[in-house]
Amino acid sequence: MALKISFSADAFQSGAVLGHGRNESVPSSSSKQALAIFYRPCNSLNRRRARLIHICRSHLERKRDCNNPAEPNGHANHSFLAAGRGSDWQASCAILAGQALENGNNNGVGIVPVKSAENSSDANTILAPLPKPLSITDLAPAPMHGSHLRVAYQGVPGAYSEAAATKAYPSCEPIPCDQFEVAFQAVELWIADRAVLPVENSLGGSIHRNYDLLLRHSLHIVGEVQFPVHHCLLALPGVKPENLRRVISHPQALAQCENTLTLMGLNVAREAFDDTAGAAEFVAANNLRETASIASARAAEIYGMNILADGIQDDVGNVTRFVMLAREPVIPRTDRPFKTSIVFAHEEGTGVLFKVLSAFAFRNINLTKIESRPQRSKPVRVVDDLNGGTAKHFFEYIFYVDFEASMANPRAQNALAEVQEFTTFLRVLGSYPMDIAPLKRANSCSNHH
Repeated sequence: MALKISFSADAFQSGAVLGHGRNESVPSSSSKQALAIFYRPCNSLNRRRARLIHICRSHLERKRDCNNPAEPNGHANHSFLAAGRGSDWQASCAILAGQALENGNNNGVGIVPVKSAENSSDANTILAPLPKPLSITDLAPAPMHGSHLRVAYQGVPGAYSEAAATKAYPSCEPIPCDQFEVAFQAVELWIADRAVLPVENSLGGSIHRNYDLLLRHSLHIVGEVQFPVHHCLLALPGVKPENLRRVISHPQALAQCENTLTLMGLNVAREAFDDTAGAAEFVAANNLRETASIASARAAEIYGMNILADGIQDDVGNVTRFVMLAREPVIPRTDRPFKTSIVFAHEEGTGVLFKVLSAFAFRNINLTKIESRPQRSKPVRVVDDLNGGTAKHFFEYIFYVDFEASMANPRAQNALAEVQEFTTFLRVLGSYPMDIAPLKRANSCSNHH
């Protein structure tokens, strides 16, 4: 029998699980080895004061209350005392979804006591093997292109986000999510190891929803991938263009193909759908013979659709930029091109935004993007006009900035140090390798006519 470790969202607000913690199964043969290590950092982030709690499966066989501060033999349970009060330990146990089931019985989960040889009543007692200490390889991030990575994306199979996820992490296990928010939570709850989400399109602009979620969640940008978009007009087998009365797809896909649909002479209504591949799935599942969808060639293959037109996007240079998100950041380097993404809110005053951006210009750091979003906590600022006696209303914004430099570069460090002088809030979303691979045209749909 194998045990599975489940993690809750509340546990990650106070710490992180190190080691093999990705909901991995622990074979029953390793009954003497540690199942997990829960790392609870102090508020001061002092590692020497961090708490390490060893949860061993061998202790699952003992039906002992976790709140008992002492062992039955009279020895103090130092591991328990190190973890804090009993109530704190119970809160930490939130990383385990319930109690482990062993042989059909519910057994308590406790802390393995440290038994010293000098205090032992039997000098010939054979001590159980201790858990293997963590090494640097245990703490190393997962391989960038490993086959065991689980990558969350928004949409259904056949979506462009799925194609971007497999481009970023070949041989990964794609995990479809119905919403962007779910993809963020999947990584935070260890259901997925990475998330690949779109942030901007060369024709449609920024995906504002994901920028807002980047600020709301604590994930780190660890990479980017640029994916060329190649739209196809899909319909059920046997349906001709003159039979169509409606075309459904994602709003941006409809906007990106507006002129081409008009030139094709299609007298159809345009209706928005959640995503491109989902639109193709909807048409196929409901046998809608008067409805077409705009999606990829892979969506046509998956859902048995016929491709009426290939490459119907108005601009051949249609590219979507995706970011890769993870629980831990990557280590910045200087031996390859890096990009850094930040978000900040500047102080009140004249020319403050100019001063912030000048910190990069004076150091010859190229900005690749600047995006403003309303500051939800304080969207409007009211200022009294002393001269006229009337109130002025100013909208409060936060700014997202991407610049071409690694955080390992002293120029970038000095620039952010200067930016911090003029901001009330500053956060580094990630410093990650740039996608400098040449763009390749997406797979053609011509073979599917």
